Amino acid sequence: MNYKMVSYLLGQIFKLEAALLLLPFAVSLIYGENLILAFAIPFLILVAVSIPLTIKKPTDKRFYAKEGFVVVAFSWILLSLIGALPFYISGEVPSFIDCFFETASGFSTTGATVINNVEALSKGLLFWRSFTHWIGGMGVLVFVLAIFPQQETQSIFLMKAESPGPQVGKIVSKLAITARILYGIYIVMTVVEFIMLVCGGMPVFDSILNSFATAGTGGFAIKNGGIADYRLLEGCNYIYCEYVISAFMILFGVNFNIFYLILIGKAKSALKNEEFLVYLGVIIASVAAITINTVNIYSTFEETFRTSLFQVASIISTTGFSTTDYDLLWPQLSKTIIIILMFFGASAGSTGGGIKIARIIILLKTAVAEIRRTASPHAVISVKYEGKPIEKKILQSTSAYLIAYLLMLILSVIAVSIFDNFDLESTFTAVLSCLNNIGPGMKAFGPTCSFASLSAISKIILSFDMITGRLELFPVLILFSRKTYRN
Repeated sequence: MNYKMVSYLLGQIFKLEAALLLLPFAVSLIYGENLILAFAIPFLILVAVSIPLTIKKPTDKRFYAKEGFVVVAFSWILLSLIGALPFYISGEVPSFIDCFFETASGFSTTGATVINNVEALSKGLLFWRSFTHWIGGMGVLVFVLAIFPQQETQSIFLMKAESPGPQVGKIVSKLAITARILYGIYIVMTVVEFIMLVCGGMPVFDSILNSFATAGTGGFAIKNGGIADYRLLEGCNYIYCEYVISAFMILFGVNFNIFYLILIGKAKSALKNEEFLVYLGVIIASVAAITINTVNIYSTFEETFRTSLFQVASIISTTGFSTTDYDLLWPQLSKTIIIILMFFGASAGSTGGGIKIARIIILLKTAVAEIRRTASPHAVISVKYEGKPIEKKILQSTSAYLIAYLLMLILSVIAVSIFDNFDLESTFTAVLSCLNNIGPGMKAFGPTCSFASLSAISKIILSFDMITGRLELFPVLILFSRKTYRN
């Protein structure tokens, strides 16, 4: 383990978080809020720690996968711990564990909250809360690579450790340029959504924060009633805004490489992408099934379709916004579809969470291939993705991910059950929503409920699940191996 390089990179990340804290601080000044200490203290801590760590670049620059995993895992945990301080110092969220849960939920783009009256928060803290979504969506380390380019070998290990999906690669020859292209697309899409929401009559501040939450597929609501509260806002074209948010939730759940291919004139090949087609197919089938199943609940067919589209887009992209209490109002079939979509998640290379559509495709094809091999033992059968045979190491890593994922899910459900006596559906969907970075679950943790009723230990377990799920398990799990820290 090259501890000096690990420390150096962590120092760069602390510098970045210190700079990011200036934005919510500026917002608090604009609104005349007294939050100087709430943002100044964590800012000074980050600066004081980062300067000695980055004052001199290590001469030994050796950097491998192990270091990449450690940097990514430690950075996300530490960013969440320090990022919780503004909530705690301000006194607006009195429990530090609640502050950590909220910040981990923000950076991991989960959107689960322990704050029952979110409208009571100051504007500066509301901005910081939603801004963590936006930073966590594309990835903190991807941002660092875009601003502070590292050696190519260092960059690829950092990006592989943080980026979602079974396989991570470059879209151009240099990873630093790849990171800038990805963030460029991300920023442009966020700005476009913001402009469209403002055009729909949503207030500017609300449009910024809802765009952050949609872009990062996080889903932190800034109204107690969620997006549905904009129905009551005078001058806001609620139906238009709901369709805009639905469309962008779906778009941010698409692999960003698709957008790059479209930009360079390869739209035809981009739109033939297997994962993209399956992703759209699952959305269309789910919306159709739920619309038919809930057609008698809402006053018009258009409202039924719009509500179904919004909730399907929200859950499959793992954003977690809600415009209806589907747990209370929808029939069992529709709720079952929602739970299945919680497992699926968005596309690899998107800002969404979940198992990822690419992995689902690979796992299903592997299962079919095994059935065919059993029936024809002497046949040569390969598993193909995008028309090409899948490398053995990707098949192995996908299977390993599924096993680790199921173990983490089961152990977390057992652990939360020990410390909190909720019913199985509440406990299971709470863990599922946190591990898959979705936000709302069912029953006690449904779309109109918060996680405030959990014990402190359960909140720590679920905070760990949120970060572990966002980093796709292994970067965090590797921290518990003694071999990780050996030279």
